[in-house]
Amino acid sequence: MACIPEASERSFGLDLTETTDERVNGAPAGVPSVASNRPALAALAALAALAARETPAIQAVEVSFRYPGRTSRQAASLADRLVLDRVSLAVGPGEFVALVGANGSGKSTLLRLLAGLLHPTGGRVDVAGEPISAPDRRVGVVFQEPRLLPWRSVVDNIAFPLELAGWPADRRRARARELLELVGLVGVDDERPHRLSGGMRQRAAIARALALEPGILLLDEPFSALDSLTRERLNLALQEIWRRTGASVVLVTHSIAEAIFLADRVLVLARRSARIAGTIAIPFARPRSLGTLDAADVSGIAASVRELLAADEEATR
Repeated sequence: MACIPEASERSFGLDLTETTDERVNGAPAGVPSVASNRPALAALAALAALAARETPAIQAVEVSFRYPGRTSRQAASLADRLVLDRVSLAVGPGEFVALVGANGSGKSTLLRLLAGLLHPTGGRVDVAGEPISAPDRRVGVVFQEPRLLPWRSVVDNIAFPLELAGWPADRRRARARELLELVGLVGVDDERPHRLSGGMRQRAAIARALALEPGILLLDEPFSALDSLTRERLNLALQEIWRRTGASVVLVTHSIAEAIFLADRVLVLARRSARIAGTIAIPFARPRSLGTLDAADVSGIAASVRELLAADEEATR
């Protein structure tokens, strides 16, 4: 499975089957010629050119990161290693990207840099073309643990970002109930988090992350602690949430199947080089069902991901 560049016609949902290998009227290779008298192809070429110039929803530009400080033995070992080395990636509006890699490859670190929770030692992170240096309300984050406030009800947990933003109580609760419906949590408004299952708590965490209608959603292994059946149900739910919100999503996961099922592209992070080892396009139409994972092409895509992971593992020995 060949790696692809960061932007492609497919990334924007275009199927440009008639192409030319030469530049015609300034159109890049791979974009249909507009020199012909076929208006449909000319319109597609113009749309592709516009999409190629579209500002990414979020991007990392030559980002490097090394953990600072030597206050303990563990901190010293982290400080001695460059976690990320000039990593660049761009996520388009409405695109779903998955990050996979071995433990210690920097997946969660990269996600926290994208969220503005860590500061890069080199490079920058842009949201909608603007550099950020702190958490941004345009970016929602979901962690591996739900991190719900145990003394608050489910609806008040979801409404908490709105409370911090100064929304009046009636609007907060109305918005929180909309989000409960979106994530498929019904009849649990006044329950405390300890009375919910693990899957329900993660649904509530996703709802809270969406409270301020961010255009970008970052998820750090949100389903890793769940059983396989619950995880499959939540993968379906996340796909529907993504479809309904139109957000750009970056998902960190150790599950190759989960990455293939959910993503438009899978990025493999290499621990040894501290860089992106490869990018693999996922060709399946949407919406996807669990049966998608039974398609013959899935094994080839998974093998490509495993080859990149195995090459990195071999290099670190």
